[in-house]
Amino acid sequence: MQSPNPASSPRLDYERRQNFIAATMSILAEHGYVGTTLARIAERAEISPSLLVHYFGDKDSLLGAAFWSLSESLWREILRRFATARDSRARLQAIIDSLLAPEQFRQREGAVWLSFWGQVPYTPTLKRIQHIYQRRMLSNLSYDLRALVPAQEVRPLATAIASLIDGTWLRAALSEWQEANSTAARTQVTAFLDSQIARHALTDLSPVPIPQTRTDMKTCHNWIDGQFVTTNGPRFETRNPATGELLAEVETAGESEHTAAIASARRGQKIWSRMTGTERGRVLHKAAELLRRDNAELAHLETLDTGKPIAETSTVDILSGADALEYFGSQASSLAGESVDLGPEAFGYTRREPLGITAGIGAWNYPIQIACWKSAPALACGNAMIFKSSEMTPLTAVRLAAIYKEAGLPDGVFNVLHGAGDVGKRLCAEPEIRKISLTGSVPTGIAVMREAANTLKYVTLELGGKSPLIIFDDAEVNNAVSAALLGNFYSGGEICSNGTRVFVQSGIRERFLAELKRRVEAMRIGDPLARDTDIGALISTSHLEKVLSYVKSAINEGATLLTGGQRRTDGMFAHGAFMQPTVFINCRDDMKIAREEVFGPVMTVLDFTDEEEVIARANATEFGLAAGVFTSNLARGHRVVAALEAGTCWINQYNITPIELPFGGYKKSGLGRENGRAALEHYTQIKTVYVALGDVEAPY
Repeated sequence: MQSPNPASSPRLDYERRQNFIAATMSILAEHGYVGTTLARIAERAEISPSLLVHYFGDKDSLLGAAFWSLSESLWREILRRFATARDSRARLQAIIDSLLAPEQFRQREGAVWLSFWGQVPYTPTLKRIQHIYQRRMLSNLSYDLRALVPAQEVRPLATAIASLIDGTWLRAALSEWQEANSTAARTQVTAFLDSQIARHALTDLSPVPIPQTRTDMKTCHNWIDGQFVTTNGPRFETRNPATGELLAEVETAGESEHTAAIASARRGQKIWSRMTGTERGRVLHKAAELLRRDNAELAHLETLDTGKPIAETSTVDILSGADALEYFGSQASSLAGESVDLGPEAFGYTRREPLGITAGIGAWNYPIQIACWKSAPALACGNAMIFKSSEMTPLTAVRLAAIYKEAGLPDGVFNVLHGAGDVGKRLCAEPEIRKISLTGSVPTGIAVMREAANTLKYVTLELGGKSPLIIFDDAEVNNAVSAALLGNFYSGGEICSNGTRVFVQSGIRERFLAELKRRVEAMRIGDPLARDTDIGALISTSHLEKVLSYVKSAINEGATLLTGGQRRTDGMFAHGAFMQPTVFINCRDDMKIAREEVFGPVMTVLDFTDEEEVIARANATEFGLAAGVFTSNLARGHRVVAALEAGTCWINQYNITPIELPFGGYKKSGLGRENGRAALEHYTQIKTVYVALGDVEAPY
């Protein structure tokens, strides 16, 4: 057995690369881009040019690495300032102060930036890095502007601020720092930002005023055949989990409502399926516009019903649903079969046809988003859908139905039924329904599949998870911590894909935990309707008690509570389902909290030493919904992801689900896929047609 060669260790290689990049920066500052050569860099680094070629290949690759390092150092400074920013306005100021900091106005740093920027139009590597830099700046500005200005003003204002930052710095650099300095530049951009916020009058962080809704909040009706339907059957309550206040009484759909929904769906689907894909797409695009128009109202309802912060519902829940309608609206006209040449005597072709009537069964954590994710591909393909809302969060599904009608959807093509499991069971047993799409728990998924088997329905199941988030020693700590926070505490931890098993390699463990604890304890628990709230209420007090039982179990089994773990009952929290974000360390794989889905703001941190070990442990679960890997070694990232038994994976990111990509799980986490073109496969059936061009021959 050979001993490892310390001269080629990853750490030493990393340090060498950083030294070479530092030498490159020095030469750029003195000689500019054209005057920077491998020979000069090698001389400054006191090495041979061949060693630079060994590490970077050529000059462009080396300068690309240097440009990336410079951009990343600026990004790390922004993240450092974010850590002490308490609200959206403060985070915007952190961006301005970082990009226009005094060190950015020094001659050496300015010369290096100018060297790179001057070559961006001509060098593909630099152009790609510059685009990443620009997109990152716009994304960060847009994220916090959403809480301060109207939605339609976010992107234009973000672009204007970014342009002002870059333009102010560039003018100062070109004037050799005679026309501006850091203080003047920051003052100028800050004044512009404040003037725009003041102009739109959304600067206060007080609770969002209640919009004038178009629906009767006292009673939540079913929606059948293009209208609200009143029933005389039983009702149930939906309450605000943050206050315990009654929001509405909800009418349960019985046998008669089920029958009426099927009949209207049958009529509507015949009309809808005869329309062209372009016509169907036009309706879905219009519905997407209307969702964005009503974003404030719908986000308010969603926050009341779920307890999630308005900062989330107003920027993600409704708008991501609109994205789904827009995407599948664009796909509707592209649905097509194929033609097959069978020689001179025949040819064949296929038709991609709708299934007919489909059913969607929603979950309570993302009510309107799930309704959009299920209905958009179904409708794009020419189907009708009967949607059963979760009994915990029924308020926004009927608003989506009204928007569909306003957009021009024929009556009956999208119906909404309210109720508990018996309503869903009735849909699963209905012979005329050809497809069931469920988002829910594993036991519910098994029950749905069993019932659907009796009539051989198609089934898509998006179920639970206990997903691993694997963080290697070479990961960037701030990014890894950010992902762990997003993967455990966004939406109060009530997300099926959450990476609740956070595996941290030993070499980075202490730094990771220190930063994690600091940032978790800085999160603000508060009124879900306040724009600066990070953590709102869980869905109900009964669910909160279930989550707290996992906390108790973890302590009893020997896990160490790093932070959190308590229910909040003081002051405004007295009547709501509020809980501190919670982190456990020193966890074992066999602990209940590391095996079962908690569905709350509880993170378990587990230690590991090597790649092979962590892959085996990550896969040792009945679930397989999602997984994440953080590493600066992209070859390892791809290798590990390929070995993980999970349907949705991220490398150096977590819980980002663009509508263009399929989403779904392996093993007990479900069947089929939502989103992306893959979803269209689950809402169509293929008809094969053989066309004879000659005579028919028979042997008799």
